[in-house]
Order: sequence, then C-alpha cells, then structure tokens
Amino acid sequence: IVNENQVICAESLAVKNMVKNRSLAKAISDVGWGELVRQLDYKAAWAGRQFVQIDRWYPSSKRCHGCGFVVDSLPLNVRTWDCPGCGTQGIDRDVNAARNILQAGTALLAGAER
Repeated sequence: IVNENQVICAESLAVKNMVKNRSLAKAISDVGWGELVRQLDYKAAWAGRQFVQIDRWYPSSKRCHGCGFVVDSLPLNVRTWDCPGCGTQGIDRDVNAARNILQAGTALLAGAER
C-alpha cells in the first residue's frame, strides 16, 4: 500500500467502542485495525509518503460522493442506497465511504476544511 501510493487516507475509528457491539466484536478484533493504522503511519513516514486520518465523526458512508448530500441515518444492514439529492442509484456504502475518505483526506492535505 505504502510503496504504491503517495497519499494514504484512513478513518480514525473508535475500535474500542466498536468492539462493544456483540455481533461485530470478533470480526473487528480479527481485523486488527489499530495495528494496521499504526503500521501505515509508520511506514508512510519512513517512505516519505503522506498518511492522513479523517475524523471518526465524518459521515463517509452517509455522504453521497457525487453531490455531497448526507442521509439522516444509514443502518449497518443497509449495504446500498439511493441518493435523494442527485438521484444516483445503488450506491455501495463501502465504495462510497472509500471515495469520501479519499476526497476528505486530499482536501485536508490541501488545507481545506471539509
């Protein structure tokens, strides 16, 4: 990841709080998110790359990557949704979040508040 990218953006998730969800605790613990982020930060600095963490409260899944519309709620069981703002249909919540995290990270690097 670090060798192939100049900029790496990630969410700063509250893993400790996420593990309290009984149905997701094992899956979240198995992923080792905290160690992954620590390694990305360390290796990016070592390789001269930029590593940016987005605020945990940024609505990356709920914000349409196209128009910026933010839906009020998006339960975890909803994997795709339609944007009422621009009409985009079948937005995958994970792909959408990744696009939004990249946009927010590059905006932070450029000095903009998003």
